[in-house]
Amino acid sequence: MHVPDGFFNAAVSISAGVVAAAGVAVCLRGARRELDDRTAPMAGLVAAFIFAVQMLNFPVAAGTSGHLLGGALAAILVGPYTGVLCVAVVLLVQGLFFADGGLTALGVNITIMGIVTVLVGWGVFRLVTRMSANKAMIPVAAFLAALISVPASALVFTALFAIGGTAPIEVGTVAAAMGGVHLLIGIGEGLITAVTVGAVLAVRPDLVYGAAGLARPLLLRGADGTTTEVAAKPAAPVTSGVGPFLLGGLGVTAILAGVVSFFASASPDGLERVAEDKGFIDQATDHVFGTWALADYGEVGGIPVGVAGIIGVGLTLLVGGGLAYAVRKRRERVEA
Repeated sequence: MHVPDGFFNAAVSISAGVVAAAGVAVCLRGARRELDDRTAPMAGLVAAFIFAVQMLNFPVAAGTSGHLLGGALAAILVGPYTGVLCVAVVLLVQGLFFADGGLTALGVNITIMGIVTVLVGWGVFRLVTRMSANKAMIPVAAFLAALISVPASALVFTALFAIGGTAPIEVGTVAAAMGGVHLLIGIGEGLITAVTVGAVLAVRPDLVYGAAGLARPLLLRGADGTTTEVAAKPAAPVTSGVGPFLLGGLGVTAILAGVVSFFASASPDGLERVAEDKGFIDQATDHVFGTWALADYGEVGGIPVGVAGIIGVGLTLLVGGGLAYAVRKRRERVEA
């Protein structure tokens, strides 16, 4: 659902840019509480993984595809503040190097694909896990969080387009179309998120931010019928470093971007399909970097999509990991 240049007027583009900048600034401060020696490199991996999986468009209906947005996934794995930063890094790399998502629409994309999906996804996840603190429910909560976050993002796009879109639309019709197709995409997002969170939970539960503190207290019943609440014993901490896990995760990410990307659906994604059907696709303008070799993931420069994907993973890992490291070092200086 990368919004191109030309869909929004200057007022909405600038306003969304201000919202995105303010949101990122808040998250830079909030991420200090989430990032440490283990989670900082994890944040870089999560950003790179989201970049790779966003390349893997999957069919959702005849002639329509969808791809991961990743806000709910990032929030559950590394925390909501860091999650927004991860998605923002992905969108920045895509916009600057791959002409995917307009530069004037970067604020809109960060707002709807990063901030909205994280807020909604994390909110749904916390609601479900508070209703049932069983760790077995975490993949279910992750599925529901991701599922709901996608149509929520689509409806916010529709609201913004109704306010400052560059073409007249029937808001109800477009909202129904965007909500409907992105609900289908949300199912795919939910499955990817649930499987990914479940896999990390099985191998390194200490690296799943959303799993922390979910153990229920124990209730001890005495002979006289009274009950005493005792804090549940936490699971033994994982003392091994995160290096092997990160290397394994990076290997999976490289395979997705370098190999599986060749099999991605070529059909228009949900936003493109709705824009075509509702008559506002022609409002999109050419990307300022649209002639670069990596544009359209290598298609412009004749670079194989897998090679472009590997380059993108490396760039995203470098930027995302560097940002997380800088935030963590800032935390250390503040605490010193």
